Amino acid sequence: MKKVLFLSGLLMLIFTQNGQAQDKLKNMPGYDQYSKMAPQLRGSVDYGTISAKWAEDGSSFQYVKDGKLWKYDVKKKTTEDLGTPPRPERRSWNRPARGRQYASAEAPNGQLKAFHKDRNMYISNADGSNVQAITTDGNMENKMKYGIATWVYGEELGQNTAMWWSPDSKKVAFYRFNEQGAKQYYVLLDQLKMYDSLEVMSYPKVGEPNLPVDLMVYDLETKKTTLLDTRGGKSFEDGPLGTYLYGVEWTPDGSELLFHSTNRKQDIMELRAADPVTGKSRTVVREEWLPSFTKNTPEMRWLEDGKRFIWASERTGFNNYYLYNVDGTLEATITNHPFEVANIVMVDEKKEQLYYMARSGENHMKMQLHRVGLDGKKDTRMTDPAYNHSVSLSPDGKYFIDIQQTHNIAPFTNLVDSKGKVIAELAKSDMTKFNELGFKTVEAFTFTAADGKTELHGLLHFPSNFDPNKKYPLILANYGGPATNEFRETFTMPSSLTEYGFLVVDVDGRNVRGRGKRMLDEIYGKLGQVEMDDFAEGIKSLYDRPYFDKNRVGVYGTSYGGTTSATCLLRHPDVFHAAVVNSAVTDWRYYDNIYTERYMNLLENNLEGYEKFSLMNQADQLEGEIMIFFGTSDNNVHPQNSLAFINALQKAGKSFEMQIGPDQGHTALDSRRMMEFFIEHLVMKNGMALDLKR
Repeated sequence: MKKVLFLSGLLMLIFTQNGQAQDKLKNMPGYDQYSKMAPQLRGSVDYGTISAKWAEDGSSFQYVKDGKLWKYDVKKKTTEDLGTPPRPERRSWNRPARGRQYASAEAPNGQLKAFHKDRNMYISNADGSNVQAITTDGNMENKMKYGIATWVYGEELGQNTAMWWSPDSKKVAFYRFNEQGAKQYYVLLDQLKMYDSLEVMSYPKVGEPNLPVDLMVYDLETKKTTLLDTRGGKSFEDGPLGTYLYGVEWTPDGSELLFHSTNRKQDIMELRAADPVTGKSRTVVREEWLPSFTKNTPEMRWLEDGKRFIWASERTGFNNYYLYNVDGTLEATITNHPFEVANIVMVDEKKEQLYYMARSGENHMKMQLHRVGLDGKKDTRMTDPAYNHSVSLSPDGKYFIDIQQTHNIAPFTNLVDSKGKVIAELAKSDMTKFNELGFKTVEAFTFTAADGKTELHGLLHFPSNFDPNKKYPLILANYGGPATNEFRETFTMPSSLTEYGFLVVDVDGRNVRGRGKRMLDEIYGKLGQVEMDDFAEGIKSLYDRPYFDKNRVGVYGTSYGGTTSATCLLRHPDVFHAAVVNSAVTDWRYYDNIYTERYMNLLENNLEGYEKFSLMNQADQLEGEIMIFFGTSDNNVHPQNSLAFINALQKAGKSFEMQIGPDQGHTALDSRRMMEFFIEHLVMKNGMALDLKR
């Protein structure tokens, strides 16, 4: 049994944001090489990408390159030097904090604004004069609040506003939440000050009741407030459709308010339209994916007539495009691919054509430009499938600026016509300095998932002084959450952490985004099992490489990545030997219900899956070395997660290391402290650390 490592108060507490502290690291192996090479990595490639702005008629475009503004004439095929580019306008990043909503919204006519204050809704002139209350019954006693949502609605459903003006500025829609009886979470703030404070928030966790939510519309002309019927005449019930209401917007003509309605399990989602005068609502599009969950907010693009729209759906198992009328009629299936469409580039309504990006290249990360009729006919891929593409299409669709690249081919930019012919080479990356310094491009590899059949991908990073005759420790750098990607086909610089004398690897599991709904369903209800087993297989696939020391493997990550690192270490102690665990969820019952229940099912339906995941139930399996980090003011993944895990490790008699971020939120351990940990446990011999000078 290992001896429990106890921290003795402030003497052991290291403030991770101290940029001057080097401590043990400067005397450790690899530090000098890292200090020499890492600062040179960022500027070692002169990228061959341009950001172009097309003229409205599509005859030319302007772009900045080499500190100058250039104009390219498409017909003449000539480039004109326009001199010094204008200074870019300063952008105002006055966005609400993570998970929060804007406190006000300006009307389209610029004359009025709606705002939330003290749990009620108000309207005033744009300058703040002539304030009129829309609601008056919001208060702390009855727990009603208007024009504001919850942190979970902001974080998981993308609601950064809770009020929506009609296009004619005559009506404003807004949320009403009832927090009566809701369980609240308390986050300690300002613990470094003389007196601390509290953040109190309604944060429904797995299995806990949701807040009743409604949508209301205030009519400025009639002074009437209408409660919309979002549940077929029924009051709020936590479970059926109407549990979650989000994705709110007005139709282009302002005649109806659109919103998404989801049940708690999130396997049924409806796009609904409500009459702002009568309050009655109807279903426009209904999506079901009963094996797991539906996409919460599918891509949607209105056509100019304000009646038709393009809608993305995973109903076939792959994301495809459909043409709908706002009356609910499906007018056309635009695409029906056995691969995923990614995003709409442009709609040419005169020619009734859609330009879009799709994952139809040599692998799912090589995006391609397609063109198809809105009737679904004559679908054409317009780009070379050997590369990943990002494009800027001319307004007339005759040309596009095409940035091409792969994981190990730096980007280059061409002007291409609609038939795929290269008209001009506009920019090319310069790798001279990168190569002179000895940096290595990353290597893509494939491996077989833990199911013995699914092909998956990874990227391997090498140090600049890589010697194939030496053996290197390896670090897995994964986020690993559902519908995410570690493998990518954008040019990838080698991780600077390799310069400490490590290999670094990123691998995808069956959690991967872009390979279809059915593959993603394989992790449903089994987070922390299926994808973690695949990550381990990714590491094992490298065992036959003579320069990889399979007995020295680390893993790190933050948030879901912290969960990944802890779970890999506990679940696969034969593969992983050291982990840095940042801001990790350690039991899905501690996290918010919208995110968790989407991927894990409801608690009453999948108690076994929740129990199997819990890191507290696996604490006695710890064999390797672990560093735990959390911020004391984390209002996303609450400190409760790390504290419960620490408690379980102590009870199991396990040694561990820990660092805390005082007054820090959802963040990670300083990378220098992390590398001290990995070098000490994966590079240096036992006991050698005691001889280090500080």
